Amino acid sequence: MAQVSVARPRAEALVNEFVRSVYNWMAVGLGLTGVVAYYVSTSPSILRLIYGNPILLFVLIAAELGLVFSISGMVTRLSASTATLLFVIYSALNGVTLSFIFLVYTRASIVSTFFICAGTFLACSIYGWTTKRDLTSWGGFLMMGLIGIIIASLVNMFIRSSAMDLIISYIGVIVFVGLTAHDTQRLKHMALTQPADLEAGVVRKGAILGALSLYLDFVNLFLMLLRIFGSSKE
Repeated sequence: MAQVSVARPRAEALVNEFVRSVYNWMAVGLGLTGVVAYYVSTSPSILRLIYGNPILLFVLIAAELGLVFSISGMVTRLSASTATLLFVIYSALNGVTLSFIFLVYTRASIVSTFFICAGTFLACSIYGWTTKRDLTSWGGFLMMGLIGIIIASLVNMFIRSSAMDLIISYIGVIVFVGLTAHDTQRLKHMALTQPADLEAGVVRKGAILGALSLYLDFVNLFLMLLRIFGSSKE
């Protein structure tokens, strides 16, 4: 009985430490993205370099996709420091490509939408962590919804329909709300099932992978909400 009573607090401490690490790295990524995006938006020379050169913009977007796939697909083969560095680089690059929101939307609407997104994200995370319902089955459905959003967005680049853009945004909110709850529950399962004797580097890589998933959910949810609630500059 004494061993059980000692082991349980230790297991809870390990879970709490892992989860705290995930959310800390997610916060670092979001903070870095926000700072870089704002800085780039205030630099006319950098804006001209990026948005005046479609090839460079395409390279940046391709690099972001490559980093996401590298972290997600090869995290077991990467060192903890490399995985962390790639996540930081990705967050910074994402800030560069997202700098356009400061050019398109008013700062007041960006700030208000951020807090709406933060509240929504928090509520979904709490649901995903506390619900007794198994959300695993949501994964396939939500991924189909995500693929549908990507295809519809590409089509709408040529159609340029404001009504279709609004519909895509509302569907996107639903999809990323679901993904936030789904990924949070997956993170909880990861935290509860990891062995207590895992090396610190392995734990760090798991935290970075979890942070990347939640980071992507937050950023995409924010962008969908911004398309709904954002006020365009005159």
